[in-house]
Amino acid sequence: MSPQRFKIITLGCAKNTVDSEQMQGFLFNKGFIPEEETALAEIIILNTCGFIESAKQESIEMILELAQYKETGNCQYLIMVGCLVQKYAQELKEALPEVDIFLGTGDILALPNLLNSFKEEEAMIQVTQPENYLYDECVPRNFVADKSFAYVKIAEGCNNYCTYCVIPQLKGRYRSRTIEAIVEEVKNLCENGAKEIILIAQDTTYYGYDLAGEFLLPQLLRELVKIPKLGWLRIHYCYPERVTEELLQTIKSEAKICKYLDLPLQHISDPILKAMGRSMQKTDIMDLIKRIRVLIPEITLRSTFIVGFPGETWEHFKELCTFLQEIQFERVGFFAYSKEPNTPAALLPEQISPLEKQRRLEKVSKLQNSILAVKQAQVLNKTVKIIVDGASSDYEGLWEGRTKGDSPEIDGVVYFKPQSKIKTGDIIPIIITHSENYALMGEICK
Repeated sequence: MSPQRFKIITLGCAKNTVDSEQMQGFLFNKGFIPEEETALAEIIILNTCGFIESAKQESIEMILELAQYKETGNCQYLIMVGCLVQKYAQELKEALPEVDIFLGTGDILALPNLLNSFKEEEAMIQVTQPENYLYDECVPRNFVADKSFAYVKIAEGCNNYCTYCVIPQLKGRYRSRTIEAIVEEVKNLCENGAKEIILIAQDTTYYGYDLAGEFLLPQLLRELVKIPKLGWLRIHYCYPERVTEELLQTIKSEAKICKYLDLPLQHISDPILKAMGRSMQKTDIMDLIKRIRVLIPEITLRSTFIVGFPGETWEHFKELCTFLQEIQFERVGFFAYSKEPNTPAALLPEQISPLEKQRRLEKVSKLQNSILAVKQAQVLNKTVKIIVDGASSDYEGLWEGRTKGDSPEIDGVVYFKPQSKIKTGDIIPIIITHSENYALMGEICK
C-alpha cells in the first residue's frame, strides 16, 4: 500500500507558498492525507529556494535535518522540489542519497504519479522545461481558511534579465494567466475566508503583455475589486519602468486597493544600475517617485536594494544612502549581493569581499531603521484601520494585525488586546499608543 500521510515544508518566497498550497491540494484530491506532525508523515516534501547562496544553504541544511525522520520518524519518501532542484538536480542527487525524488519547478503536478510508480533502487529525477507549467485555478489549492490573506500568482517566469538574477533560468519566460482564471480563483479564496488578496509574480507590471501585446494589470485590478467579499487588494513586485499613469490612477481611484506600492529598485547609482541590467536611470526613478507621491499622497512605498554589487565603490554606496535619506521610504528590504553561477554579474571584476558587503548592509539597515522610527512616531495617537491576522505568537494575550501600509511577513504589525467579537479577517479601527522596533501598539476604538 502506498504511503498516505504527507507533510510539506516551504522555504523561500510567497510564490513558493502558493506552489506548496497547490501541491497540498492536488495530493489531497489524489487520496493522500496532510499531516501536521513531521515525525508522523510517511512522505516529507521540501519546497526549496535557489535564489541566492544563503537560500541554497538553508535548503541543504533543512533536507539533511528532515532526512533524520527516516530513522526517527515514519518517513518513507523524502522529496525535494522547486527552484534549487531545477538548477542543480544531478548535483543534489549525488550529494544527497537520502532523497528519493527530485522535481523541478515545472513538474510538481507529476508528484502523485511518481509516488505511485516509485521503485526504491534509485532516486528519481524529473526536471523538464519550466514553461511546461502555468499556475492553474483548476488545480485544487489548500488555502488555510483561518488566515486573513492569500497570495495569488498572476504569472510565472520572468523576461527581465537582470545580470545578478537566476530566476529566468529557474522559471522560464514570462507567461500570464488569464484575467478570467485569476478572478475565479480570487472569488473562491474570498468565499473561503480570505479578506486580503496579494497579487504576486516575478514582475506584476509585465502582466498580460504575452497575452495581448499590452500591459493588463490595471484592467485586472478593476475586475478584481468588483468581487463583493474582497476587502483589501495589494500588489507586489511592480517593476518601476512599467508603473504607468493608468496603473497609478487605478490604485488611486479604487478604495479596495491598498495605497501601497512595492518597487524593487535595487540601486540608485547609474553605473551600478547599468551593470545590473536595469533599464531606468536615477533621474527617471526620482521623477517616478515624485509623480507617485503627488498623485497618491497617502501611498506607502516599499523597495529593495542590493549592496556590495561588483564595482560598487564607496561613492556609489554613499549615493544610495543619500538617496534613502532624501526619499524616506516607508518600507525597505536590503540584501548583500550574492554571486550566483552562470549569471553575467558573477563574471564582473571588482567583486567585493563578504566582510565589506556585510559592513555596508549593516550601515544602510541602521540608516533605514532611523527613518522608520521617525515614520512610526508620526502615527502615534492617530486612528488607523487594520486587518486582523489573529493571536500574536510574540506576546501572550495580544492579537496582531496590519495597516494598509504593511504587507504580511515582510513589514510591520500592530499589536492590540482583543475583544470577544473580534475575529481573523476583520477590518477594525485602532488608536496607536506607542511603537516598538518594527511594530506598533494600539487599542481598539470604542
